[in-house]
Order: sequence, then structure tokens, then C-alpha cells
Amino acid sequence: MPHVPLTELVAAAQAGDRLVSFPTDTVPALAVRPDRASLIFAAKRRSETKPLILMGADLADLWEFVAGTPAEKAVWQQIANRYWPGALTLVLPASDRLPVAVNPSNPTTIGIRVPDRAIARHILARTGPLATTSVNRSGDPPLQSLSDINQQFPEVLTLLPSELERVEPDTTVDKPGSPAQSAVGVPSTVVQWTEEGWHILRQGSVLFDPSA
Repeated sequence: MPHVPLTELVAAAQAGDRLVSFPTDTVPALAVRPDRASLIFAAKRRSETKPLILMGADLADLWEFVAGTPAEKAVWQQIANRYWPGALTLVLPASDRLPVAVNPSNPTTIGIRVPDRAIARHILARTGPLATTSVNRSGDPPLQSLSDINQQFPEVLTLLPSELERVEPDTTVDKPGSPAQSAVGVPSTVVQWTEEGWHILRQGSVLFDPSA
């Protein structure tokens, strides 16, 4: 699928009838409206036992999808303030606002993140939180280049390079075959809140220290 203008990508994400991809601070995201998350599982041939992540422009946009006591939320807020925007995913108890499609096998929890990438937050501020994951067939490494994304997922909408230049003028625009729009290439660190505190599920690009 040819690259599209930002307005078209945002409109498609809002409509929920197309998958979209955009750069983040880790690997390129494959994204869709949360209630249409089944489209991602189908495109990736991904098991529904592997939940997706809700990505938002800021914590305020994601807060309604989590449930906790005031004391717990104070702890989560402190961690978010320290690490966000950034490559840390927080897995927290989910509220009843979370579409089951995002985590079909266990809709009681949800991973949330605010990326440290201007273009990603620019898009998310206009679409609202999106269900996201890496761009790849399940079991394969995440795709890094725009050409690979377009070749393997021709139905997925990606941004025109000129749109990235407009939103992030200091960013070096990718050439075909190069890493997709300066993504770091390392997935986010994933930590889950439990009764005993934080538990690291996946070590990624962020070194997590809840006591710091």
C-alpha cells in the first residue's frame, strides 16, 4: 500500500476499518482502534493469548482503561511520571472500559505506554489510544524498514516520508530498506503490577528500578 498523508492515516485509525503503522521510540507500531483489535491478531496470525498494548499520547488518555485504589494509582502515576514518555510498558489491572478484543484471554489486565516519539504522540493525540504491537508475523522478528512493512503487510497504511519531516523536522527520513523512521529497534521493557509490587515480564531498552 502506498504511503498516505497524516490526515488519511488518522482518519483510517479513527474509523477502525484499517490497520496503520507509524514510528515509535522502539520498533514501528502496528495499530488499530481498540475495539477492532481482532484485525491485528488476524493480520499477524497471532495467538489471542498474547495481549496487545494500549498506546496513548499521555497518561490522562489511558487512565480510564485501568482500575485501582487511590494508593495504587498514586504509585503508578509516580512511575509514569518518571519513565514516560518512554519505552516502558506498565501492565495494570484493567477497567471495564477496556475492549475485550485487546486482551481476549485475560481482559482483567492491560499494558499501557506513552511513546517518546513526537510523530507517534502527534497521531495518538488525534486518534485517541490505539491497540498496538510490533509489525511482523507472529514468531518473526519485528520489521524495521518501511519497504519490508509495505511488502509483507500491503494492506497496512504507513506515513508519507514528507509527513514525518513536517512533524519532526530534525529527523532523518528513511530511505527504502533503512530502519523505519529512526526506530531504536529494541522493544519496550514490560513490567506488571502485582500484590507484591512490580514484576519484570520483559527486559527491553529501559532499565526499570521502582525504588530509584
